[in-house]
Amino acid sequence: MTSGALDATDSATDSGEVEVEVEVEVSVVLPVFNEGEAVEPVLRALDAAITAPHELIVVWDFDGDTTRPVVERLALELPTVRGLRNDLGRGVLNAMKAGIADARGEFILISMADGSDEPAVVNSMVALARAGADVVAASRYMRGGGQVGGPLLKRLMSRAAGLTLHWFAGVPTHDPTNNFKLYRRQFLDSIQVESSAGFELALELTVKATLADRPIAEVSTIWRDRTAGQSNFKLRRWLPHYLHWYAVAFRGRLTRRRSGPPLDR
Repeated sequence: MTSGALDATDSATDSGEVEVEVEVEVSVVLPVFNEGEAVEPVLRALDAAITAPHELIVVWDFDGDTTRPVVERLALELPTVRGLRNDLGRGVLNAMKAGIADARGEFILISMADGSDEPAVVNSMVALARAGADVVAASRYMRGGGQVGGPLLKRLMSRAAGLTLHWFAGVPTHDPTNNFKLYRRQFLDSIQVESSAGFELALELTVKATLADRPIAEVSTIWRDRTAGQSNFKLRRWLPHYLHWYAVAFRGRLTRRRSGPPLDR
């Protein structure tokens, strides 16, 4: 697909009207849980910021989610927005997996619906993916990045994990735990997801890309803690799952060192 290209095909409906289907390059998956009206400015900001042909897929677990009527109303105005019910089982992990499976784009971006992620960096992420990266991380811990607000313990643990994985386990990004990442579909199709809890999915995918020598890039971003609603991040429940992939990264690093450099062909 050429950069930013729009490929359209006409199809006739039973009523004789012609529908134009626009090929999507970037699919943004946003898992939600009762975000209500707070999701509207997030979707508007993403839609305005992303210049590539895109779709915004809002994924909820149950029909009564307060986000659903807001998304359905907004979709009448913004054709890039659509809702999706997660039928894989409740929880943010299954919501992300359902969104990924339903996405039409060559590149798939995971973003939060709480306004914590920075829409302005998405175009830079897409540019790096077009240039060949399989994973593009939005990094809070590289030069130019940062985070505003949020629980102190969570921030310290995330920074410590990210930087030790980068400097000592050879993970190319400074921020492997951040879920604000863009993936090439071909890479996702090659991965068997093993995560079982929630947001550790980003770490799993980043570690697996690292160990497989897939190209990983990053852009700096400013993360801001949500100003409305309640966070669904469950640190105590999910920490063992993060630690598992942390250990996998270091074991993989040691294994690669013992096996030596690849032979020239």
